Amino acid sequence: MKIAIAQLNATVGDLAGNVSRIADFAARARRAGADLMVTPELALCGYPPEDLLLREDFLVACDQALEDLAKRVREVTLVVGHPRHDAGKRYNSASVIQGGQVIGVYDKQRLPNYTVFDEERYFEPGGGPCVFGMNGVSFGVNICEDTWGAEGPATARPGAAGRDARVGINICADSWNAEAPRVARAAGASVLLVLNASPYHLDKQRVRYDVMRQRVAETGLSLVYVNLVGGQDELVFDGGSFVLNRGGVLTHRLPMFEEALGLVTLTDGDPQPGEIAGPLAAEAEVYGALMTGVRDYIGKNGFPGALIGISGGIDSALTLAIAVDALGAERVRAVMMPSQYTAGMSVEDSKAEARALKVRYTEIAIKPVFDAFLKALAGEFKGLPADATEENLQSRIRGTLLMALSNKSGALVLTTGNKSEMGTGYATLYGDMAGGFAVLKDINKMMVYRLARYRNGLAPVIPQRVIERAPSAELRPDQTDQDSLPPYPVLDAIMEAYVENDRSPAEIAALGLSAKDVERVVQLVRGSEYKRRQSPVGIRITPRGFGKDWRFPITNKFRHRFE
Repeated sequence: MKIAIAQLNATVGDLAGNVSRIADFAARARRAGADLMVTPELALCGYPPEDLLLREDFLVACDQALEDLAKRVREVTLVVGHPRHDAGKRYNSASVIQGGQVIGVYDKQRLPNYTVFDEERYFEPGGGPCVFGMNGVSFGVNICEDTWGAEGPATARPGAAGRDARVGINICADSWNAEAPRVARAAGASVLLVLNASPYHLDKQRVRYDVMRQRVAETGLSLVYVNLVGGQDELVFDGGSFVLNRGGVLTHRLPMFEEALGLVTLTDGDPQPGEIAGPLAAEAEVYGALMTGVRDYIGKNGFPGALIGISGGIDSALTLAIAVDALGAERVRAVMMPSQYTAGMSVEDSKAEARALKVRYTEIAIKPVFDAFLKALAGEFKGLPADATEENLQSRIRGTLLMALSNKSGALVLTTGNKSEMGTGYATLYGDMAGGFAVLKDINKMMVYRLARYRNGLAPVIPQRVIERAPSAELRPDQTDQDSLPPYPVLDAIMEAYVENDRSPAEIAALGLSAKDVERVVQLVRGSEYKRRQSPVGIRITPRGFGKDWRFPITNKFRHRFE
């Protein structure tokens, strides 16, 4: 028999669109000779639906969408992920649909409640397996008590003539613990289907392989791992669905960051060798995640395009390249807003980037506006020295101009600040932080350089001196970032240890980093929490981004020990 893997890009809340997408994939699967198709976790409604799940009308609409899907998919058996509610309880479920009818249901047993996951807020855990046979043998479905009561296994109608393959279903985190796969095996499964909405971060695919191979080794089951693909707010789902045979050998792998339909041939319940998409280098993975996040945030929210304030610096140059690669040059506009402190090379390099990427380019000088602000504030500032106030005014003028262009055109402003800056507060509220989506929010400065070199390796679009020159906000004469921050290699090492790995300052210093630098960076991170809370949502590519999985209080008197 053949199993089809539907690596889908579902949109949260677009029930009709998701039903059509699943039905279209099912039709393709049937034309390719598939008997069974498996979709990702919550493919019917998109993942994560968050507090939509608390609305009764949303759950009712999901029920109706499942009925509509069952009517549309009749020629292939379908395992589809969806939310289910029963007797006042909600479940993260998968239904087996055959011949227009739901013949079995599985409720997710282990509900992740860490990092970006909040499933305990929404769902009740399930309590039993769902195992069904295919091709000529009655379906034995072992399901949760809440759905089927005390009756236990049920028998559904036989399928088409052919060989039996008993298939157990697990959803995402269930397979990260050995119990659910063992229960499926005990109920007679020989193949484990794992439905996932597993978001991307660096090195995530290796972890998936390691954990799934452990499950195969423990159970002796072959395993089909189906993952969601696409962007949803700060999360990016990378696809990369795969299949392991009973020996834990990879037999199939679908591409990353794109929808795909994979076909798996089973012989005696074991997958036969098939197509294996090549792995991506780390820079290619991250770049693909950023493109996916931008494309889907802009597209799924209906914005006509993107606006980017470019400065001649590496962050805005990289953001511009990502936006063009994600959306196309015709949907991206670059705006250069020079001041009296802007170097001539910055303007030249900005023009060169725009020409290389073939985007519309505009220059708006901010000195007249800046002078008007200073004149209006002259009485209040009289006798006071110039400081960061004047620097921030320039940034806020630029933010105001970009937001005016956004309002007039409908295009979304993409901010250009990176994780190193957002972590330490080296950014201006209502200035360079003004915008709708933060592309580099989880990209530290050293990764910015790596990505810029990677992109230029595909085709040179970022001038070399942009990569080589010292970074500068250009808000005062002869300014560089390193006037205010430790060198970026040091800063990023401290940030990774403190933010992503939760190490204490003393532990970080013990790694060989300067205790003075550690104290300085940690204090900057703590002191800028109120800024980050007001920053745009941005794409997560590390295990700990400044978003759903960073929840520190703004009002906070706890102080670390620095010795």
